[in-house]
This record gives sequence, structure tokens and C-alpha cells, in this order.
Amino acid sequence: MTAPERGARERMVFSAAQLIRRDGVAATGMREVAAHAGAPRGSLQHYFPGGKDQLVDEAVEWAGRYAGNRVARFLSDLPEPTPGGLFARMVRQWTDEYETTGFAGGCPVAAATVDRAESSPSTRRAAAAAFTTWTGPVARALTDMDVPEERAAALATLMVSALEGAILLARAERDVRPLTTVARELAPLLDAAVRRDT
Repeated sequence: MTAPERGARERMVFSAAQLIRRDGVAATGMREVAAHAGAPRGSLQHYFPGGKDQLVDEAVEWAGRYAGNRVARFLSDLPEPTPGGLFARMVRQWTDEYETTGFAGGCPVAAATVDRAESSPSTRRAAAAAFTTWTGPVARALTDMDVPEERAAALATLMVSALEGAILLARAERDVRPLTTVARELAPLLDAAVRRDT
């Protein structure tokens, strides 16, 4: 869905996610979100009667759905899906962004977790749910690639955790090296988890 196809409410949730991924929750104000979304400021109260907390929580939920939905697209890009190939494709989304537009943006779910996990129970719950919404499709994809079900969930957590850590390092270093490193180093471990016919 492109930005012009979104209604005002959806544009504001999307804009909040984009601003949070760049600036964090504390620096993302409601006015900035309305301006970024091209929406009237008065519409914020109409769509988000719970204020900034509600908007942040919905932006985090949106980001989790977005990441989870990307898994199918990543798999369709692979001529022969493998766990290591899926992870490399997840990583490539970030290396492509950083090499093209710079290192300004990170994951909005991680940013909201860092900024609000202790001060806002609803945001902590939204972030936990967003990570589940993301790791679930990864685990199912691994199971479809013959990774044993009991192992797939653990490896999905490992993949998302490694990617999030590498994103932080890449932004700090202004270098994609941490991302390419985790993709290269985890691929053999992930591929070795595939059940082989004996």
C-alpha cells in the first residue's frame, strides 16, 4: 500500500512508525506526526483519543505486522528457499536501505521498546506482540523448510535478535559490516537445522 492510498488514520500510524524509527518515541511529537502524514492536527484527537500512547502502540503494532508480512515476500525472492537464504534476505532489506539512504532509520519496535518499555506498560505489551507477530511467520517459514517445529521458534528468535542487534551496531558504526557479518555467520547454523532424509 503506497502512502497516497492510505486514509488519514493509516497515514498517521505509518508516519509515527517512520518518525519513531528515526528519532525515537520521546522526540516524536503529535504535531510532527500530523505534519509528516499531511493530516490536520485536529484529526489526531479524533482518531487517537488515547493520545500519544495510543498512536505509539498502534505504530509499533503496524511495524510488527509489516515485518511479519515481509517474510512471504522474502521467500518469494529466493529461487530455492533455505533458512540461511531467508535470513540473508531479511538482512539485505537493511543493507540496501543503509547503502542507499544512509543510517538514519532503525526498527520502530526496538526504538519504542528502548524508550518506553518501563514507562508505558501498553507500549511494552505492543512491542512484545509485534515481535511475536514477526517471529511467528519466520518460524512457520523455517518449519516449511523442514526445520523441526521445536527448533524453528528458537531459531526465529535468534534470527530476529541477531538482526536487531546488527541494526544497532550498523547505525552506531555507520557501516553495514555488522549486518553482513551476522548473515554470513548464522547461515551455516540455520541451514544445518534442516531435517535431512536418512
